[in-house]
Amino acid sequence: MPKHSKPRAGSLQFWPRKRARKFLPSVNWKAISSEEKGFLGFIGYKVGMTSCVVKDSTLNSLTKDKRIVIPVTVLELPPMKIFSVRFYKDGKVKEEILAENLDRELKRKLKMPKKEKKVKRIEEIKDYDDIRIIVYSQVKTTRIKKTPDLIELGLEGSIEEKLKFIKDKLGKEILASEILNEISLVDVRGLTKGKGTAGPVKRFGIKLKQHKAEKGRRRPGSIGPWHPARVSFRVPMAGQLGMFTRVKYNSKIIKLGKISEENINPKGGWKNYGEIKTEYIILQGSVQGPAKRQLLLTRVLRPTKKQSKKEYEFIGLR
Repeated sequence: MPKHSKPRAGSLQFWPRKRARKFLPSVNWKAISSEEKGFLGFIGYKVGMTSCVVKDSTLNSLTKDKRIVIPVTVLELPPMKIFSVRFYKDGKVKEEILAENLDRELKRKLKMPKKEKKVKRIEEIKDYDDIRIIVYSQVKTTRIKKTPDLIELGLEGSIEEKLKFIKDKLGKEILASEILNEISLVDVRGLTKGKGTAGPVKRFGIKLKQHKAEKGRRRPGSIGPWHPARVSFRVPMAGQLGMFTRVKYNSKIIKLGKISEENINPKGGWKNYGEIKTEYIILQGSVQGPAKRQLLLTRVLRPTKKQSKKEYEFIGLR
């Protein structure tokens, strides 16, 4: 008989398969570079999926100059504000300065540092090699919740350019149109939909055993040899499924707009979300997470030719 072989079930790229510690993941900002100066990311909230009518202007496309319908995901992008400024030296935080005139509700919603410590000014900090900022979303402008989400964002440019950019934005609202207006692709980082405890068939994709198999159909045929006398972590077992940090690379931006200029809310609002109140972005395809999930949109890590050459002219939602 020929040798029976099959690929292993379940990628070992993601391990351990357990719930993430936080909703918005940390990012290696040094790996992301951009031609545009300023922020490298923005916080958004998933609204839902729908279909979109676009005119395909992609060069050498089979549907060039024709109207096509594509699946899209809508995200709401409320304004952000700077919470604090971090100064790095040799990869470690040397000093962190809290921004002045923060929103009053932050004291009720977040754990704020004590004010006994003397606050330095940005000009007083010396001897550092990088600057990053902690931003928080103005989620109170939406109908999702009241507690803002915080994340550390990297900036593109020299130290002097970063410092000037931060001083210009301190105490002011940061809009998505200022950051994402000139780009066509983004990476979407966030948590997948949580599904709780799942068996190995659903969790890893192993096959169901034959109906006469002994001791259960939805379990692996063997969990390992007699010796070594332990179960390897590579064996498909039941456990947590979902609430994992994942990245959707190279999502094509179809449209970036304001609800005050063009209202895309359906009658009665979006299912499981409600109405969009601020700025929004429409991305081609799907992104991870359920409705109302907080997501981090970043500049692309490695753009692909296939996504970069696409050119779509937005006509309307279906």
